[in-house]
Amino acid sequence: MFSKINRYIFIQILKSCTLIFFIFLSISWLLQITRLFTLTNLVQIDIINVIYLSFFLIPNLLNIIIPFIIIFGILLCFLKLYKDKEIIAIYSLGLQLKPIKYSLLLFSLLVLVLHTSLNFYISPKVYEQYKIKEFELRNTINFDKMIISNFIKINNDTTIDFVKDNNSYQDILISFNDEKENIIFAKSGFIKNDNEKYIFQLNDGFKITINSLNELEKLEFDNYNLKIINENNLEFNNIDRNTLTIFDDLKSDNYKNIIFKIFDVIIVLLIIYSFYINNLLPINFSLKNNIFFIIFCVAILIVNQLLKDSGIDIYYYCICILLITLSTVLLTTIKKRYE
Repeated sequence: MFSKINRYIFIQILKSCTLIFFIFLSISWLLQITRLFTLTNLVQIDIINVIYLSFFLIPNLLNIIIPFIIIFGILLCFLKLYKDKEIIAIYSLGLQLKPIKYSLLLFSLLVLVLHTSLNFYISPKVYEQYKIKEFELRNTINFDKMIISNFIKINNDTTIDFVKDNNSYQDILISFNDEKENIIFAKSGFIKNDNEKYIFQLNDGFKITINSLNELEKLEFDNYNLKIINENNLEFNNIDRNTLTIFDDLKSDNYKNIIFKIFDVIIVLLIIYSFYINNLLPINFSLKNNIFFIIFCVAILIVNQLLKDSGIDIYYYCICILLITLSTVLLTTIKKRYE
């Protein structure tokens, strides 16, 4: 009977956390994909590519929202068990909190494995691919997919504008500097991006050059070829700490980032412990107690993030986190005794 009850509670915890997981992930994913859709306005990237790119954000989003999944997932689960009198039924069988304790312990081990694997390897590895693909999309101008152009700056010295009708380029205007100021206008032409250069094949137009003496030189042409170096053809530079796996951190002796990730996992386990002490031991699921638990856990997460973003010395960071852990234990213990 005990094993069945234990399994039942564990499954209920997983069900509630899964529900919260889909809610939080959906909201986070929609917010991120909305931001990514601005890329389509910038360079007319295919929407399918943007949606595909957004899937690479899921492990990183999951890594961020895991604490909130735990907070609201276990709270939802045990609120349901409490309202359905199932916790009382467990007590009436003389089992007290043993099935719940072992279920939470098993759940904590699952969270430990999942969060550690995400935090130290899976999330950084996938997020690095996301950063690379986003970089490529942001720095690749595909003229064939553009619908509207409005003075596009393709490098520091060159700005272009044109009217596009299906695959036909018309009224092409190019302004560029090559020790001289140049303006080219063509009634029609062809534009190609071969990654290293932008190639312009222009028809029926003119070129105006302003020389060092501020004199105008005008050249009319029937056909004119122009090649401009693609300065956006850059290599991705991995400088984001969120793209570094534990192997990268160890290789570069970046122990600060490792400690950040270790404490992220510890704080998640601390949330589960706080719920057990604050709600389960006294069997108190009042609105006031639940709000206290949520605010307390969110405050810990906010303080942890502020400490990481502040650039604080790693030794002081460790001391702060240890103080937070100790304060959590003391506060929940004193609160339990007071109740």
